[in-house]
Amino acid sequence: MMAEATPESVFLTGFPGFLGSELVARLLDRYPEDVPIRCLVQPKYREAAQRRADDLNSRYRNSSTRGGADSSAPPRVELYEGDITESDRGHGGDYDDLQRDAAEVYHLAAVYDLGVSREVGMAVNVGGTRNVLDFAEGCPDLRRFQYVSTCYVSGRHDGTFTHRDLDVGQSFNNHYEETKFLAEVAVQRRMDEGLPATIYRPAITVGDSRTGRTQKYDGPYNVLRLLRRQASLPGPSVVPTYGDPNDFEVNVVPQDFVVDAIATLSGMETSAAEVYQICDPNPPTVAEMTRSFAAALGQRVVRVPVPGGPGPTRWTLENAPGLASALGVEPAVVDYFAHPTSYTASNATRALRGTGVACPPFGSYVDRLVAFFHEHPDVSADPMA
Repeated sequence: MMAEATPESVFLTGFPGFLGSELVARLLDRYPEDVPIRCLVQPKYREAAQRRADDLNSRYRNSSTRGGADSSAPPRVELYEGDITESDRGHGGDYDDLQRDAAEVYHLAAVYDLGVSREVGMAVNVGGTRNVLDFAEGCPDLRRFQYVSTCYVSGRHDGTFTHRDLDVGQSFNNHYEETKFLAEVAVQRRMDEGLPATIYRPAITVGDSRTGRTQKYDGPYNVLRLLRRQASLPGPSVVPTYGDPNDFEVNVVPQDFVVDAIATLSGMETSAAEVYQICDPNPPTVAEMTRSFAAALGQRVVRVPVPGGPGPTRWTLENAPGLASALGVEPAVVDYFAHPTSYTASNATRALRGTGVACPPFGSYVDRLVAFFHEHPDVSADPMA
């Protein structure tokens, strides 16, 4: 059931990021024309955010399905410069007005970087989330706090991690996982105290399943880079493996599925107080993903077992000058070649049943990811921060 109440405004962090940009487009479709989407934008991303906002505003101003063009209509996407790490000071002089009008708060801003330092991760992912929680709690007519976490709050939990799990005594691969875990702990603590909220945990997010388009090449794209660097060499390409690659899953989801799922679930009254894992219920194994990438690239692959687990390889990539760059592999990614955790999506799958939103199988869109990767070699691997 869709929520009936209409907010005066929607406040969102994480624009014009990978997920935030597309989520704003979906929210414009869902909310009435007189509901502005107010985006908090870091000054260094203002130019990119303005281009994206202008595109969205133009699209909706000129949409024939919304009554035709109206050049006098106010923009539906409004930008406010600020920084989530600076509490109310980060919202500038508009803080009180933004807080007074916002009935929905979407918090997506974070450092999505496996190699982030603990200092930066704590400041942005943990401190920033606490500041946005404080902002939301001060909204007099708050209907919902919508928070985007990650499946990888699981850390290196050995076994199945469900939407009901959070602190299971896990260790963490990196400071990104640890700080996103601490941020979700803060959100769930506020929920226990009465904050109306919903949490979304995407798995590893890759490009659009229909076009392959993405803003950055990270995660599984490291495998593509490794294979591409070897394409001109004689013989098959070499991929290191740790243990049996058929035993480890790589839970990837396309951007459009993640955004559609969040946009749909966030509009349901029944989603309040829920935690949803936006993941593939039937993910590929490391072996299956490698074979799929190799087939799409037209390359043969030989798997080379590496003793001692990912640790020695990661250390070598971190400490051998130029090696990580030459291979195209980010050191922190190596741990996910032997990630011991699997994820369930039972309540998300159940809630989305009948909506037309479902995770497509990896094999149905891998060719589009690879085609985009081939056609756009200059896309960066750097995160927004």
